[in-house]
Amino acid sequence: MKILVIEDSEALRRSLQVGLSNLGFTVDETGDGSEGLSMALSGNYDLLVLDLMLPSVDGMSILQALRSSNSQSRVLILSARSEPQDKISGLMKGADDYLTKPFSFEEIHARVLALLRRGSLQNQQNTLTVGDCVLDLSLKTLHYKQHAIELTRNEYKIIECLFNAPERVLGLELISEAVVGQFDMLSKNALEAHISTIRKKVRQFDGELPIKNKRGFGYVATTK
Repeated sequence: MKILVIEDSEALRRSLQVGLSNLGFTVDETGDGSEGLSMALSGNYDLLVLDLMLPSVDGMSILQALRSSNSQSRVLILSARSEPQDKISGLMKGADDYLTKPFSFEEIHARVLALLRRGSLQNQQNTLTVGDCVLDLSLKTLHYKQHAIELTRNEYKIIECLFNAPERVLGLELISEAVVGQFDMLSKNALEAHISTIRKKVRQFDGELPIKNKRGFGYVATTK
């Protein structure tokens, strides 16, 4: 997955580049609007993280040029502008999401995963595979080899969240938002119980759920 960060704050730009690179993304970055526009139009990026206030060419102009070119790149606006009208304007002009500054890295990580997941379902097969487990996104069913395993809604959402980010450790807050939304909270005990139940369902067929607990950090879908 390729991400382009266009942000004039060097400290924030470098922080995003390092953080997203550590999560396994390929990340390019620039602090100049003109250069960012050129890169966005020619770089075939899955996602743009776009500031609005930029030198030479502002972020809204970049967004409009991108949509005029029929680019399918997802766009996440980052801005200190927090008025409802600013958000509405950005979304109406073609942004896929809008995040106001300041923000936590955990939140931008969740937004990035959600946007990339939304894009992948349109262009790729409707399954997610980790090890011997395959999650069918249409049937909402987990398969271990030839065996179909029925999941509850919350169990499915947990697996979907983790399988969408293989080899990346996801914390409780991020998984909770994927399962119950930003206005509710899945407790640590509830998450542990759900994953334990899914493990038992897979073990009925002599399989092993490819999810590990990184104590103190969260969970990771891995084949290692």
